[in-house]
Formats: sequence, C-alpha cells, structure tokens
Amino acid sequence: MEPVRTCVGCRMRASRSALLRVVSQNNVLIIDERAVLPGRGAWVHPTEECMDAALRRRAFGRALRVPTQLDTRNFEQHPPRNKG
Repeated sequence: MEPVRTCVGCRMRASRSALLRVVSQNNVLIIDERAVLPGRGAWVHPTEECMDAALRRRAFGRALRVPTQLDTRNFEQHPPRNKG
C-alpha cells in the first residue's frame, strides 16, 4: 500500500507518487523529484492550478515550518507535469 500525502495547493489527499515533493534549503524552495532530500517536505500536485494556489496562499512556508520568506523562483520556473 502506497503512502498518502496532502497537497498544500488544493488540500486533497493523493498517493505519494501522484504528488511532487518540495523542501527548503537555505530559505530556497527546492523541487525534490526523487523525494530523497533531507528535511521536512511539502507535497503538491504537479499541476499549474495547485502550484499557483500553494504559492498564492503561502502554503509552503507553513507546511515546511520556515519562519522567513521563501525564495520560490526555482519552483516557479518548474513546468507542471500535466494539465489538470
């Protein structure tokens, strides 16, 4: 049975393989494609809608428990995997 995670964009639960993991390293939001980077991770559907919603709501800072503003430029340049 595959682990289930919650998308920080739409708040829907989905299997881990259907979501994209992101972590914070030095206050920079990093995409963890293989889900192996150390530290606390946040999960988001790889769709434009969920990615935009998470950024708009500033959900990554809360999910990752980062007290400062995150640099999201790297994440914003990442294209969604599929349209949804």
